[in-house]
Amino acid sequence: MNESEVPRHEPVWLVAANVVAWRRCGVGGQELRPGTKCFKGGAKVYVVNAYWGPGGDRVTVVGRERHTSRWIVIDTATRHLHGFRPKLVHTPRVLERLRAAGHERGLGADYAADVSVTLERYARQYRAETAPYSPHPDRCLCHACLTGEPG
Repeated sequence: MNESEVPRHEPVWLVAANVVAWRRCGVGGQELRPGTKCFKGGAKVYVVNAYWGPGGDRVTVVGRERHTSRWIVIDTATRHLHGFRPKLVHTPRVLERLRAAGHERGLGADYAADVSVTLERYARQYRAETAPYSPHPDRCLCHACLTGEPG
């Protein structure tokens, strides 16, 4: 395949985010786990779609899988992500996954900026609602404790 036959993908605007380093889980939020089942803590993911109906608690993301480093498209909880920001994506593998998922047009720059602010607010809210009346364990490493996030 020569250079003229290689398909060119136009860059698109998406919302980028990072997976939280540690998350609270279990009874009363006393257990800490690194990252998520599919992503390492701190991994960069790109938000493809958000489910606004139930309040933005789930998003579809593209990112590198924890164990194989393959690019995957998966639904994950908004509370497991932080640092939402608009980003112009040029990565061919991400653009291929977007095309396969039916979202090849992306979000647009202005809409991505609005969505990133909204998703950050939702993520903070949902993290604060995780075991709200349970004390954090000693030397807690959850995202809220590490960043000083209120709640």
